[in-house]
Amino acid sequence: MAKAPAKVKPAAKIKADRRRHTLAALAELCAREPRFAPALEVCGFVADRRRPADLATLCRIIVEQQVSVASAAAIWGRVTALVDPFTAEVLLGHEDAALLGCGLSRPKLRYLREIALAVQSGYLDLAALHSLPDDEVQARLTAVKGIGRWTAEIFLLFALDRGDIWPAHDVALQEAAKRLFNMRLRPDVKKMDKIAARWRPHRGVAARLLWRYYSVTNQKPVP
Repeated sequence: MAKAPAKVKPAAKIKADRRRHTLAALAELCAREPRFAPALEVCGFVADRRRPADLATLCRIIVEQQVSVASAAAIWGRVTALVDPFTAEVLLGHEDAALLGCGLSRPKLRYLREIALAVQSGYLDLAALHSLPDDEVQARLTAVKGIGRWTAEIFLLFALDRGDIWPAHDVALQEAAKRLFNMRLRPDVKKMDKIAARWRPHRGVAARLLWRYYSVTNQKPVP
């Protein structure tokens, strides 16, 4: 007898499930670390910010590094207008001059080409990452030139929806921790990892809350 096809959850149900999961994680984090509660009051609900686990998302993470939000949005808008559809073949088919004209720096252009070549050749199989553990995903991503630990962690967190990812190298995350926990100095990676150890398995939600706290407090006098 043929097996009945699995039912696909409607988008609204998926969104509601994710919201419930985030709320439960936030409640547990506030119980473990009471100082999260006032941060949550300041920030409101923490947005999902989920992205597709595809080549475009991986390249976008590269483009967004070390530039302002406004600049990143402008550059990415020009890149996606040029590379349409956003596939490895289309990206690689454009001359350097056209891509540099979008506002990409030469190093970022090299990284995007390296990533596209890895995807095109099958060296980097993005679809296969869904079924792999976090450490194996990070190993496969960082094996490609241009993809570092931070890029891999952001892809894991926002594209693959891994809930316990903690990008300890992120400067905004470090600054948010410094502000919220009244530290004299911005914590280094070792200190960040130590701080977050007791937040497992919800470190990803903690990171999203701290990023939001950083954004909100940037618009007010720093406490």
